[in-house]
Amino acid sequence: MMQLEGSHLLIEEACRVAQVSRAGYYRYFDEHEPRQAETELRDHIQQVALEHRCYGYRRVTAELRLQGIVVNHKRVLRVMREDNLLSLRKRKFVVTTDSSHGRLVYPNLIADLTLTMPNQVWVADITYIRLREEFIFLAVVLDAFSRRVLGWELGESLQTSLAIGALDRALVDRPISTHIIHHSDQGVQYASADYVDRLRELGCQISMSHKGAPWENGRAESFIKTLKAEEVSLKQYRDLEQARRSIGHFLEDVYNWRRLHSALGYLPPAQFEARYNNPRTKEAASRQLAP
Repeated sequence: MMQLEGSHLLIEEACRVAQVSRAGYYRYFDEHEPRQAETELRDHIQQVALEHRCYGYRRVTAELRLQGIVVNHKRVLRVMREDNLLSLRKRKFVVTTDSSHGRLVYPNLIADLTLTMPNQVWVADITYIRLREEFIFLAVVLDAFSRRVLGWELGESLQTSLAIGALDRALVDRPISTHIIHHSDQGVQYASADYVDRLRELGCQISMSHKGAPWENGRAESFIKTLKAEEVSLKQYRDLEQARRSIGHFLEDVYNWRRLHSALGYLPPAQFEARYNNPRTKEAASRQLAP
């Protein structure tokens, strides 16, 4: 029977059971513990920065200390700069180039739009996913009317190919109509020449939120909150492949087919679309969703 000291296994006994040497254990601990601690700190910083989007690094540092996390403000500044989380002050929107990436920014076409059918507006966004020792990134494309996840892609970097991968997956089983509106934030991935050219090839109208106004992409933001609360925060992914399997199952099997949405009359997105596409229920569904 294993010896216990408090609630912890003695290191010698744990090493014997795992068939590793004590030296090997300490070497692994020394290599991985600092990276896990750094990843945990970055996760806390990102949560505070995304919840309080106008906070600079000093206020983020103060908030962390209120949560019992003691960290130097210079370290917080470094992490926020590396993760592009420094606060964005609200300013008047002008249809011109975005100073942070120098590419063309498009006006918001959906601010006063009433959604009446699937394939009218697609919304896209990117979020981070924490692994044990690093972050990966998830790009998604949703149908704004049905909330259905149409395409998604996971990757280790924020290159434009991540967003294009999600868009291409959305196109596999989804016929796209002419003049569909593609809405996103002003992120460099969505403003890149490759992504914009792809949308133009598809005949999409391009729409973007104002800078520093995440509520203008509210359906995508709401989806990401649901994903974090009901999947990501409940798991600890070992690596990219495990995250891909688990998140893929949640998106494709749970969220689209089983998760009930109050805005859809307590139907999952796939079932709502199926009912909406039935002529007998289309009119009733439209009335139910009318603001």
